[in-house]
Amino acid sequence: MRLLLGVLLTIATTAAYERNTQKKTLGTLYRWKQIDFKYPTEQERLAAIANGLFNQTNVIPLGIERWKGRIFVSTPKWKRGVPATLSALPIAAVEESPPLEPYPNWLWHNAGNCTGLTSVFRMSVDHCGVMWVLDSGQVEAFETPRQLCPPSLFAIDLETDTVLARYPIPDEFVLQNSLITNIVVDSRDARCRDLHVYIADAWRFGLIVFRQSDAMFWRFSHYTFYPEPLLSNYTLHGLNYQWSDGLFGMSLGKFHLGERPLYYHAMSSSLEFVVNTSVIRDPTRVNDAVAEFKLLGESRGPNGQVSAAAVDRNGVMFYNLISYDSIGCWNTCTDYKNKNRDIVAQNTRTLVFPNDLRIDHEVPQFVWIISNRLPMYQFNLIDPNEYNYRVLYLDPVKAVENTVCQYIC
Repeated sequence: MRLLLGVLLTIATTAAYERNTQKKTLGTLYRWKQIDFKYPTEQERLAAIANGLFNQTNVIPLGIERWKGRIFVSTPKWKRGVPATLSALPIAAVEESPPLEPYPNWLWHNAGNCTGLTSVFRMSVDHCGVMWVLDSGQVEAFETPRQLCPPSLFAIDLETDTVLARYPIPDEFVLQNSLITNIVVDSRDARCRDLHVYIADAWRFGLIVFRQSDAMFWRFSHYTFYPEPLLSNYTLHGLNYQWSDGLFGMSLGKFHLGERPLYYHAMSSSLEFVVNTSVIRDPTRVNDAVAEFKLLGESRGPNGQVSAAAVDRNGVMFYNLISYDSIGCWNTCTDYKNKNRDIVAQNTRTLVFPNDLRIDHEVPQFVWIISNRLPMYQFNLIDPNEYNYRVLYLDPVKAVENTVCQYIC
């Protein structure tokens, strides 16, 4: 608690502390016009730029996680010139636009033969302090895609900064043109001995499950993983584009009476669905579970596309409304209806395309968000004179005050 208070006081004294103009709940920890990296020497940085190994224009932050005094940010290698794909920054911000420090170290970003990190999308930290890292293995996806390595899970001990294991996803579960995009970790055991990882395939509409105890993978397919055609057309700040992304956002509900729900949705959709995790944790149900994946409730509307979502300890789901520059909330003990959903943050400057969203394991908890103007990046419309990328945070308890999400079950 003392650390967090110090962080807030530090941020408040810098230009990086941007307040949400609507509900005064959203804070900015870091912001960048362009991303830089912390090289061992300035000479090495300049050499990387000269050799085309580092091009600031092509670096975009995508995934966010937090463990104790650090946050972790992914920078996928979607375009040439991204020298590192996973970095760490301190929670105690001392400058608003710091260079990213490659994590665990530079060697893991220069390793050959697929032994190191290739192109990380997102991460999920379990309550035992292990960060599960989803590496797509593909580079230059927005140029000429090259699959250098199989998509893999890395397990990294955040107390020792040691890579514990790498688990390549078997070829049989990675289809042609698969886009392995998101990850959530599920463990109920105090020592994480029952750990499972759920992985979304947005382009081939699948849910891949990993069981740590025997390093086994399996894959579910279901029609609820598909996008809605009319929700595949987007307009964001005057930019019209089309994405047909399927299964993307996943969040775990509260554990109750031996069961825990997984809420999920396609990116290009206005609908939320749910399945009990006892179903997807059972590989024998792969071909015998069609009726277990269920529509949760009412549509979010014609521009109700959501990227990431997460549920806090009080059972409140927070989710990124990417077409509204907003973060929404829903109390999971109520019906999934319009009357039970609300907006906790909205800002047309700082929340342009809120992409990733995670809730940490701290007491009290905080919600962490990356906003990154992804469509503008994809179409080379990023203005280097503006602040384009932000690490944002909010207090989930204060955020839902005086909203319908404050309802106590």
